[in-house]
Amino acid sequence: MNTDRRGRLTVTLCRDLADFADLAAEWDALHRRCPTATPFQSHAWLHSWWLSYGVPGRLRVVLARRDGRLIGAVPLMLVHRPMPLLVPMGGAISDFFDILVDGEDTRAAVTALERGLHRAASHTVVDLREVRPDASAHLLFEAWPGARSSRTDSTCMELPAEPIDALIRRMTGSRAQRARAKLRRIDALGIECRTAPVHRVAGAIGTLLALHEMQWLGRGVNPEHLRPRFCSHLVRSTRRMVRDGEASVREFVLDGEVVAADLSYRSAQLTGGYLYGVHPGLRERKVDVSTMLLREIARETEGVDHGVLSLLRGSEQYKNHWGPVAVVNRRLLLARAGLEPLLRLRETQLTARDRAARTVKSRVPAARDWRGRLSGLPAAGLAFIGRD
Repeated sequence: MNTDRRGRLTVTLCRDLADFADLAAEWDALHRRCPTATPFQSHAWLHSWWLSYGVPGRLRVVLARRDGRLIGAVPLMLVHRPMPLLVPMGGAISDFFDILVDGEDTRAAVTALERGLHRAASHTVVDLREVRPDASAHLLFEAWPGARSSRTDSTCMELPAEPIDALIRRMTGSRAQRARAKLRRIDALGIECRTAPVHRVAGAIGTLLALHEMQWLGRGVNPEHLRPRFCSHLVRSTRRMVRDGEASVREFVLDGEVVAADLSYRSAQLTGGYLYGVHPGLRERKVDVSTMLLREIARETEGVDHGVLSLLRGSEQYKNHWGPVAVVNRRLLLARAGLEPLLRLRETQLTARDRAARTVKSRVPAARDWRGRLSGLPAAGLAFIGRD
């Protein structure tokens, strides 16, 4: 407990799922007040994720309050392999991690969260993956009094939050002409886009996943995307997020049949596509699916000042057609001073794994091809713009 002129600061550790569920209203309010929050820090996403993937007894959420008002949160969970670690709640199917801090009380929130996390990590290393360069988690990292380390993580591609016409104007002349021609073909075919209301989310998600499986048939689909727990999580979380204006599920209809569907999420400053499915026959009709999807997602960014349209993780060549900016996420490791040897051991493990992956990529062509196809799978939430 601490007190300054603005009121009393308290820090608690939430370890009970029912208690976390009860935080929904104040968590959502904090999420809206945090300028760096991504959709993957929303209560709807995290609570639903825990119902599908959480392990009883492993929940660790650090909460900071000023005079009872929630001003900061670090959503984590405990794992025991390959060593005791506190890792982001939301797991491998979340594209970004961040802490939540009240934009009007940032310094106090970070100070309180640092103290609370220092206590919570008394026997563990904190391993925070996929931290965006502008994330509030970097403030926590800088304030950390013990051992710490920062490493590169995934590369993401980002565009400004602008309508498709503005994005095309950023392209070179010939590429811009091709993009406009692709849009004209989509319109000439009569493909219609409809957005699912809350009561139709479950059916639309089911259609999306069925098309996604069809699209990847025989080509190494992410097995997690076919599991009931993944479907249940998407339906639960997306219902709430659609209701709150944080998600959209779209279906693309041609001749009365749904031939494609996609799911996108958004927060105050970031909009991104999460997953899509497309009938193979749509490509046979020479429809550029990536352009079709990007136009609809870009529409969601209208009116967003200084926001980004994220193509999510991966620096595939096809994304460069749109002239995006490459943004490299960070992996932040934290530990108490007395646990620095454990943190250095974790660094060694990660370095060895990265070296092995580079060796496979450079020396075994077949494995390289499969690694390129599957590299995003453990992280799920695949960036889908233009993905086959």
